[in-house]
Amino acid sequence: MLSINDESPLYLGFDLSTQQLKGLAVTSTLKVEYNVHFDFDADAKGFEIKKGVITNEKENEVFAPIALWLQAIDGVLRRFKDAGLDFGRVRGMSAAGMQHGSIYWNSEGERLLDSLDSTKSLQEQLGDAFSHLYSPNWQDASTQEQCDAFDQHLGSEDHLALLTGSKAHHRFTGPQILRFRTKYPEKYHKTSRICLVSSFLASIFLGKIAPFDISDVCGMNLWDIRAGSWNEKLLSLTAGSSDTSDLKHKLGAVPEDGGAFLGNISPYFVQRYGFSPSCVIAPSTGDNPSTILALPLRPLDAIVSLGTSTTFLMSTPYYKPNPATHFMNHPTTPGLYMFMLCYKNGGLAREHVRDSLPQTSDAMNPWQEFDRVAASTPPLGQSSDPSSPMKIGLFFQRPEIVPNVGAGTWRYVYKPTTGALMSADETIWNQPEDDVRAILESQFLSLRYRSSDLVESPTGPNAHLPPQPRRIYLVGGGSRNAAIANIAGEVLGGVEGVYRLDVGENACALGPAYKAVWSVERKPKQSFEELIGGRWNEGDFVEKIAEGYQNGIFERYGPAVEGLGLVEKEVLRGEKNK
Repeated sequence: MLSINDESPLYLGFDLSTQQLKGLAVTSTLKVEYNVHFDFDADAKGFEIKKGVITNEKENEVFAPIALWLQAIDGVLRRFKDAGLDFGRVRGMSAAGMQHGSIYWNSEGERLLDSLDSTKSLQEQLGDAFSHLYSPNWQDASTQEQCDAFDQHLGSEDHLALLTGSKAHHRFTGPQILRFRTKYPEKYHKTSRICLVSSFLASIFLGKIAPFDISDVCGMNLWDIRAGSWNEKLLSLTAGSSDTSDLKHKLGAVPEDGGAFLGNISPYFVQRYGFSPSCVIAPSTGDNPSTILALPLRPLDAIVSLGTSTTFLMSTPYYKPNPATHFMNHPTTPGLYMFMLCYKNGGLAREHVRDSLPQTSDAMNPWQEFDRVAASTPPLGQSSDPSSPMKIGLFFQRPEIVPNVGAGTWRYVYKPTTGALMSADETIWNQPEDDVRAILESQFLSLRYRSSDLVESPTGPNAHLPPQPRRIYLVGGGSRNAAIANIAGEVLGGVEGVYRLDVGENACALGPAYKAVWSVERKPKQSFEELIGGRWNEGDFVEKIAEGYQNGIFERYGPAVEGLGLVEKEVLRGEKNK
């Protein structure tokens, strides 16, 4: 007779983010059975942190104590146990980590990992395992000098993006390691291995240093994506020497299989918490790659995250990087890539426009007037004639990444028949009402503009339609706004429509939990999409909330994409001449 452990296996997914460590347990059928978290500010003891980090404003540094994360791992496992989880049922686990952060192990680290005493906590035993006690956070902006060196080392930021998927960014691990080496040369010399946040989590559970994941490694500005190897010139820059062997050892090899068997769980967790010795550790990946596994996202589907910032994610077979975007290997599926756009100005900018409108009496729905104005304003503020002037603006409450300009608001009128662009004053642009639809259109036009090379016309009965995503999935607070969803469909299209993906705040933990299921239960050559897609119940998480492609309206926004490009060039020119 089968025991309960055999009848109902569980799989764990962890998400180590800036402010908390979350843990989920799912069944083979992908049902969530347990959901726990450890909030760093509220639950951790002994750390002077604010929102999970320490900030050194003088040097633009943002970092977190590694001991905080060790405390959190034990804390989350205790909460699983308090909730009634039988760790003996767990057959496999994986994790997500905020991207780009680096952890520096010393030569004692792996020995300490391999000899943990189950009667003591991780924090008690691993305090001497690191050459540096802190990990830079993705908000860190201390590496401008190093970023400039990375962009110049291969000749241009375009060439760097072509090879590594991205131009140099403050948070990326290569520039961070370069700064660490020059600021702390003795600590760098004592560093035996370097982990990303994702591989750090895998290492703890494995009891030895785990390799980087094939997707998360692409957030370092060191990995040549098309060659599938470390880039020697960038390693040489980072190491400060033409001999890159020491840095290569610190970084380690990178397995291509996103579901590879890394090993069984460390005896520490078997003895301390009751895990089965056969529990499998699967590769952990970054938080953004994990998000596309929570659907699971199919090629030519797009996720638009409408939170404080705006993030656009797409799974694509095309590799077409440029300095304004990010490309990474898909975390599970060879031949696919993850395309990502990040914008600082999202929800806060929309709220600023909302708050400039006359206040309504309905305190429970502060978006009521915004929605009404957005729905009643014609696309691009045009008359019924699609050749009439278009109102296009940029609304940045804070400095933006794409395009790279400071905070400000710019309003223009674009004539699609002549390509003429003119600044719009109060006689042309009715403020604040015209801002309402314009801010939504500008945000979605930028997504369409920068993803246009990656979409294609549908096949089958819809083959006559223009290139566009198959589906648009909205997540985050903005996804609950009907007017925003409608305009997203009008601008971006979506052959099958616009959908709300409702997984709460669990996407980054669900992704690795599903990855663990796939890693353990897959048949030979069975893809993640085949196994998880066959078990994923769309009705539990997805609701259609708007039409996608609308004949005539989608086409009207085609010239507006060109207009937005001209607006951005004009604004960049003005910023440069200041």
